[in-house]
Amino acid sequence: MFTYIDPTVRERLLEQGKLFRIDRDGEKVPPDRPAGGGTISILGPIPLPLQLGERHVDVQWYATVRNTELTKIEDFAAELRARHGQQSFAELASSMAVNSVLLIGNPAAWTNPLVRVHSSCLTGDVFGSQRCECGPQFRSAIDLIDQDEEGGMLIYMSGHEGRGIGLWAKAATYLLQDGGEDTYQANRSLGLPDDSRDFSDAASLLKYFRKNGPFRLLTNNPKKIHDLVAAGLQDVTPVKHVFGVTDANRRYLAAKQDWGHKLSAEDIEDS
Repeated sequence: MFTYIDPTVRERLLEQGKLFRIDRDGEKVPPDRPAGGGTISILGPIPLPLQLGERHVDVQWYATVRNTELTKIEDFAAELRARHGQQSFAELASSMAVNSVLLIGNPAAWTNPLVRVHSSCLTGDVFGSQRCECGPQFRSAIDLIDQDEEGGMLIYMSGHEGRGIGLWAKAATYLLQDGGEDTYQANRSLGLPDDSRDFSDAASLLKYFRKNGPFRLLTNNPKKIHDLVAAGLQDVTPVKHVFGVTDANRRYLAAKQDWGHKLSAEDIEDS
């Protein structure tokens, strides 16, 4: 995205070490090497002070994107510059899923840090919807990592709205849920998978930032652990993460429990 502002910015960021690429194994790719399949471009670190309620947390932010997506966007940006189509530049931002890494603490001192891989949820994370527990999980994860003696990291997966179906389809599933279907039945009614999220980019980012060392993962979802382990990560210790349970989302959480999430009746009823 940076190159459609000024192509010279790319070279400056490369020289500063603020722009780099990693491969699927989390290894840095030299700037002069052609990007292979699955290569991820990373911008950062960027100091990012967060204010979460009464709590202030300082994090280091890295913006990440698959190189295949970035190349398509850069080609489109060059076309827009050539025809002075500045008014169309907003299309670029909506065409690319930019994931984020938030680092808390000193990675060089990590032995078993706390990690959260968080799927984007506009309704929960931004609007504060109580139809899910996403917003409280996001904020509590930052809080827990900040309070942990080792610190850790949160990976925010922007392309995961509605377990990977996108915001438009998610809105449709909400209407189906209001008609009596649960969250998974609603996906199936639209001909969509129960969970179509891809955690391979998160795995590559963990390999780079964690250097394949052990970590504790804040999650109740066994699929997330399975996918990360299948991508080559080892020594992943799940840590239950139950926050934000309300009368408005108990039925939603019960459906998650039925689907296999590690939630007890007490988690859903008494949290």
